[in-house]
Amino acid sequence: MATATARHRALADARRARIVDELERAQDGLDAVELARLLGLHANTVRWHLGILADADIVGSRPAARTTPGRPRILYSLEPAPKEPSADEHRLLATVLTGALAGAADGSERAEDAGRAWGRYLMARDPLARTSDDDAVGEVVELLDGQGFDPEARGHEIHMHRCPFTRSPSRSPRSSARSTRG
Repeated sequence: MATATARHRALADARRARIVDELERAQDGLDAVELARLLGLHANTVRWHLGILADADIVGSRPAARTTPGRPRILYSLEPAPKEPSADEHRLLATVLTGALAGAADGSERAEDAGRAWGRYLMARDPLARTSDDDAVGEVVELLDGQGFDPEARGHEIHMHRCPFTRSPSRSPRSSARSTRG
């Protein structure tokens, strides 16, 4: 299953977005030659873009029905949008994992190590590029904010004022001003 990022990247190209638009209009699907004619592109160019869309699970293909011998046309159509996981699925997973760590003597250290490892994994950059500590903290704050944690950087510490896994978000009584770093 392709990630949301892969789907967004695939749709970031205007030609692929136009292919998706045409496939939305065609209930029975279209082949590469038909798409090429509609878009004013070469059929091989369309096939290349369809490959990217297929890798991102946006389009699927099937052979067209034939009544005569020969190679069938390949019809492309949109795949159903993937079902987004619910917050309850994340909440259950978080409860199970925190319960397992809470019972371990070194649970706090293991949770912190896991957080650091995920932070390194989630930072999208060239592994050889040098980043200042302030820039790294700013990027992590931005990432956590996008996940709903309401983070606040204080030097090289990050304080989170909300947990997206609780049913009723609670905020600390602090100023609504935010530090923006980039």
